[in-house]
Amino acid sequence: MPEKISEQELYKRIKAVKLLVLDVDGVMTDGGVIYNDLGHETKVFDVKDGHGIKLLMRGGVEVAIITSRQSQVVGHRAANLGIKYVYQGALEKIKAYDELISKLGITPDESACMGDDLVDMPMLKKAAFAVTVPDGVAEVIEIAHYVTKNKGGHGAVRETAELILKAQGKWQDVIRRYL
Repeated sequence: MPEKISEQELYKRIKAVKLLVLDVDGVMTDGGVIYNDLGHETKVFDVKDGHGIKLLMRGGVEVAIITSRQSQVVGHRAANLGIKYVYQGALEKIKAYDELISKLGITPDESACMGDDLVDMPMLKKAAFAVTVPDGVAEVIEIAHYVTKNKGGHGAVRETAELILKAQGKWQDVIRRYL
């Protein structure tokens, strides 16, 4: 279980992050799933979260999705954002996580994970920087190093992306193109 750490130790961990692994439902979305009369699934994603993901990737941090559900919508969103590593139907997320960090040639100490439910706990425990949302389940909040101010699907991913970029001293370089 991640131990409660000082702010100095937290920033040291964040500076080493080369990968952010995201859960989908409850993190990239508010957790709601909409089905139309034809049975097609729809999810609502926050465009600021999406832009945060793009900023993070421009800053040299890889972003991946590991979700226990299977959804074409997630595939479309990942493609739209340029996320190359997408694991859907991962009932044991830690297996996908271990495969991913091995494929990228990094260690857990160079990864951050963002999740909100019990299935995310093994990844969160292993990552150097474990993030959750304020409405995550109590057990996840207990082990997280950081709880976002924003809820899932409402800017939590953007908040995390900015925190990583600022801690790594990359924020000004990333936003320079907009100034």
